[in-house]
Formats: sequence, structure tokens, C-alpha cells
Amino acid sequence: MKNKSLLINSLAILSLFTACADDAIVDLRTEKPASIVQYEYLNAYDVLKTYVDRSVNPNFKLGIALGANDFMAGTQVRSLAVSNFDEMTAGNEMKYASCVSDNGAMNFSTVSNFVTAAQTAGMTIYGHTLAWHSQQNNKYLNSLLADKEVEGDGSVTNKYAYQSDFEDGNPIGGWGNNSTREVVDGGPDGSKCLKMNNPSAVNPWEAQAAIDVSFEGGQVYFLSFKVKGSIEGSISAAFQHSADYSGKGDFPSMNITTDWTEVLVSTTAQDGADRFLFNYGAYAGSIYIDDLSIYYESNSGEVSIPVPVIEDDYSSGNPIGGWGAGLTMSVADGVCVVENTSAAQSWEKQLCYEVTTPFTNGTVYFLRLKIKGTQDNSIGVSFQNPDGYIGCGDFPALNVTTDWQELTVSTVCTGEGATRLLFNVGAYEGTLYLDDICLYYEKSANAIPLTPEEKKDTLTWAMDNWIRGMMEATGGYVTTWEAVNEPISGADSDGDGYYDLQSASNGDASANFYWQDYLGNEDYVRIVVAKARQYFQEYGGNPSDLKLFINDYNLESWWDGNKKAKSLVHWIETWESDGVTKIDGIGTQMHVSYILNEADQKAQEDAIVNMFQILAASGKLIKISELDMGICEKTFATGLKTEEVTFEQQQKMAEFYTFIIRKYFEIIPVEQQYGITQWCATDSKDEKNVWRQGEPVGLWDLNYNRKPTYEGFLKGLSGEE
Repeated sequence: MKNKSLLINSLAILSLFTACADDAIVDLRTEKPASIVQYEYLNAYDVLKTYVDRSVNPNFKLGIALGANDFMAGTQVRSLAVSNFDEMTAGNEMKYASCVSDNGAMNFSTVSNFVTAAQTAGMTIYGHTLAWHSQQNNKYLNSLLADKEVEGDGSVTNKYAYQSDFEDGNPIGGWGNNSTREVVDGGPDGSKCLKMNNPSAVNPWEAQAAIDVSFEGGQVYFLSFKVKGSIEGSISAAFQHSADYSGKGDFPSMNITTDWTEVLVSTTAQDGADRFLFNYGAYAGSIYIDDLSIYYESNSGEVSIPVPVIEDDYSSGNPIGGWGAGLTMSVADGVCVVENTSAAQSWEKQLCYEVTTPFTNGTVYFLRLKIKGTQDNSIGVSFQNPDGYIGCGDFPALNVTTDWQELTVSTVCTGEGATRLLFNVGAYEGTLYLDDICLYYEKSANAIPLTPEEKKDTLTWAMDNWIRGMMEATGGYVTTWEAVNEPISGADSDGDGYYDLQSASNGDASANFYWQDYLGNEDYVRIVVAKARQYFQEYGGNPSDLKLFINDYNLESWWDGNKKAKSLVHWIETWESDGVTKIDGIGTQMHVSYILNEADQKAQEDAIVNMFQILAASGKLIKISELDMGICEKTFATGLKTEEVTFEQQQKMAEFYTFIIRKYFEIIPVEQQYGITQWCATDSKDEKNVWRQGEPVGLWDLNYNRKPTYEGFLKGLSGEE
């Protein structure tokens, strides 16, 4: 056993100092607890990198993964990294999503500062990662693939709802106050025109001329005509719903003189408008009208169409979901019936639609529905991210009456991760009736999808931009890169015996961005490798120093006979078959667990040996890129938490570390041994959203005290018992 008690790093010194303090107390008070004594032997070991035999492989890199910001902050993990390791892998700071904003702007300041800090400390950096499907800025990348607008000439086209010059002799209909409507000669140019006569002045609406045509709610309509009268006066015009005579939009009042004049006014039609009216009851005399038109303007560059996200007419018989005391939902006669027996805070009782793909932050959404209730009141509607119940945009309040009405409201989604559309009904005591709910956003009708060739060209540009920026930021100092991370899936759709590449077809397109789906299975890696070599040299790197790796997990999989390792080697051969692309190395992640079931553990160990043999046969540099270890009862079981693991089980984990590292040195030829990176310095915190939450995955505990796995690791490096 290699024992260098005089060469102790700063962490070990701290441990020994603490031990000395404990010794002083022991002399006066009590013995040390057994839980401390059994770990004291670890303090006698030297720092890890001293156990690498540099005479055999002077280029071997012993690495550690850590947050770049943690290293630059000069915390205890920095001292641990500098004293024990040669190389660092940044956790997230060198990934696409950490550097590229929603509008595509790139910020490499953290990367540049990390490189400077590494240079100062005399440590190398393993670049992690140039290309991956995870932790991408999906919003920006998907925006690059959006449908392209068809450029128009800017001209405006009039779309006519009604148009007449009365040359056909047909007047428009009407009623009231013995008024008449007929076509006569005497238009402004001697042509025919409409004559409306009202014998006496009454209320404006008591003499009306009507045109029954459907109009689009929310659309701005223009009313254009030529007019003169037997006396000076004014008339009005409006849209109406013919079934109940309700108003659906008023035009401004229009003045009439005894000479021909041209009139142009406009208003917005409301939903349900199906009749146009001239109201001329207050005008006593004859009115002459010619060239009458009702139209809206269409600009070819601005036409939008709705894209439904949620649609529900309750024909399925299923009501809207929801919660809250005294709140019930049912469907009767094709209508959703919501009963609330007692009033409360509005948010205490909610109706909810939940979607799997989050609503898009920054997008305007429209909500259209039919609604009535047993009392006049209002309810609120909003978007929510259920993770933390974060509000992500409120719609205007929906005013509920005892009559059916169709409402349309809109708002902007103002947050990421919103998957709920909530109706806050707690304050509405009574019964609500809902129907024909539609939540939608609008997209340009003058847009066409990009062709596959256009998408590939666009994303090749984006990849070029990204890699150029990263290589400029690192300035040739980072000579080893993970060119592509985790490209291999676990699916073999064509049955050729090799796994397919990761793809939207076998993965999660809502969370990831699969470059290979657009760049192509073969060109994906080739493009990344070519760009990396080009820009590494352009920004100061020596081409002969550059090493590019393909990294993946589950290469040690015993459940499928190491099929993923075989598949990765196969794909590398495919990518290199062009005679130009060169991949230097393979990274195997090895996020393993010691399995307490002996048979399962033996199967795992055999598969690890097989993996190293497969990788060695590739002739590539081989790196254990992300080694860490938990412990579980049997294959695929949930990992034990740190506090559940006994000292004896920790020793089993240490022996497994020794096994893995020794097999690496035994099976991988010296000239192919790039190095080993420990992924977790310390055990994982028992907190949400941390890697291997609460598991004993480190060589140090959370207080930076060495664990038995530390000894197992160094025994693997040294080859000594």
C-alpha cells in the first residue's frame, strides 16, 4: 500500500487538525466514537493523482467534474480539485443552454473566466459538450425552424360583404313609418340609385333599411357610399343580430347635404352580426344613395389563422376537471354544468385543463367560449405552472350573465412551464354552464414550412455559429472536447442489430432538441467534427493537439449484451467512412451502482469487462468520462440513501471502484488510455433536482471527509493491494 503521510493536501490537513483537536479532548474526557475511528485510516493516504504511474502513461488525465462557478469562487471544492486531479469537466456552464439566449445571443464570459482560472491553477479542461440533444435552448432553435413568411407587395385587397350600384333595379329591404325604398334614375352620373323616402321625422330606428348578410366578429368593416338628400340632415348605421335585435356595432353618424357627397366610415362587427341597418327615421325627406359597399381590408402579409390548443364541446360526455370543496362538474345535454354550493376565495375552487406541452412564453393566446350562469357575476381565467403554482398570465375577467353569450378574451403567457388553464370559480355561488371552449393562438396564413434542405442549412449555420463562439472563448486552451454527447438511443427500429440515433421518434421532443433529425444521422457528427477542427485552429489551437470524443452512457449494459457499446463503435465507423471525419476517442459515462444481489453484481462486472474489450478493439482513445457509484439491492432497484449505507457496504463500493479502474488499466492498451474522470466529488445532497438525490456517490462526504471509496479509487489507480 502506498502511504505518504508526509504529503497531505489541504483537505487532509484539515481532517488531521480536527483529529488532533479530538485527541486533546479524548485525553481529558472520553474515547472517540467508533464511527470516527473507523475512518481515520483514510487520513494517511496522499492525494489521488500521486497514485498514477506517470512513467507508464505520462499523458494520463485524472479528472473531476465540478461547477465552473464553484471552482472560480475559490471554495473548498477548488482546493480539492487542484490537489487531487489533473483535469476538470464543467457541470453545465459549457453547454448550449447556458450560453445561448432565447434570441440567439451568445454569452461566453463564464467560459472565458473558467479557462483563465484553470490556466492559473495549472489544470486542463475537458470540453463538455459541443453537441447534445438535451440542455439546448429549444425556444431559439425551434424559432429558426418556424414557417417562413411569404413576402407580399404590401397592397391591400378589399373583401366585400355587400356591394351594389343599383343598376339591376333591385332596392334593399326595410320597414317602418310608411317609408319606402326604390331604385330610380338620377344618380351622380345619370345612372340608377337607391331612393329612401321617410314622410315624417320619428325616432331614428323607426324607419330602417336592412341588408341581411353575415359579418365576422372582431373584423373592422368599412361603409362606403355616395349620398345626397332633399334637405340637410343625418342618418346612422349599425350591425345587428337579427334573432334578438341586439346591437353588434355602430358606425359614426353621417351628415347629408343637398349635393352629392362621398361617405367613408368604419366600425368593428361583434360576434353574431348578421344584419346591416340604415336608421333614417329622424330624417323627414328623400335620401339618394349610390355605389354602396360594405367591406374589410385584407393585407396579404398580415392575415392570421387560429391554431387551437384546447377544444372542448363536451360531446365526449366528460366534464372539465377541477377541485375545491362543494364544487361538482357534470355534462348534461352536451353542456358542462359546474355547481358551486358556497362562495369562497376565487382561487379556492378551480376548473382546470392541463396540457402535456407547455404553453409558449410570450405568445398571445385567445380564449373563446359560450357561458351563462344562474346569477350575474364574473370569474377569472389564468395560466399556471403547477411546479410551484406560479401564475403565468391572467385573462380579463369573464362577465357571466343569466343568458348565453359567446365571449372572446386574450392574454400573453408570461412564464415558462405553464401547462394549466385555470378557471377560478370559488367566488361564484351558483351554477355555471360552459360550452364550445377553444383556446388558440394565431399564426400567419401567409407562411409556408421550411423544406428539409432549408432546415438543415439553417441549423448547420446555427451549429457553426455555436462552435465558432465556443472555440473563440476557449482560445485553443481546451484541447479535448466531447464533440457529441449521448447520440445513441436504446431503440433498433430497422432491426439491423444496432441501436438508432436519439431522435424525436424515440425520445422526448417537448424537452429536447434533436439536431440529428434535421442534419441527418451521418452528417450530424461529421458537421460537428469539421466545425470543431476548423475553429479550434482558427482561434489559436495546434491541430495536432485536438482530441474529439463521442460520449455515451449504458455502454456497460449487461441486460442487452453491451449492445449500446457495439452500436456506438458501429456508428463511429459509419461517420468515419467518408474518409475525412476523424473521431479520436470514446467516453463511457459509467454512472454505476454496486448491486447487493451477488448474481446481478457478477453480471454487471462481466459486462464491464466486455465493454472495455469492445472499446479497446475500436483503436480509439478511451476515457471513463463520468464515473460515480451508488448502491442498490438488485438490478434497477432504487438506490439507497447515504444514511442507509453501512460501513461494510461502503467497503463493498470501494472494492467495486478498484475493480473498475484496474480493469480499465488491464484491458485498455496504454496508448489508448486517455484518463478517468470522477463525476461526483462528494455525496449528493438530499434535495430536489440534484444528481442522484441523496445517494452516496462521492469519494468525499458532504463535509469533504474522505470515504472508503477514496481508498478503493486510489487502489485502482496504483494497482497495489
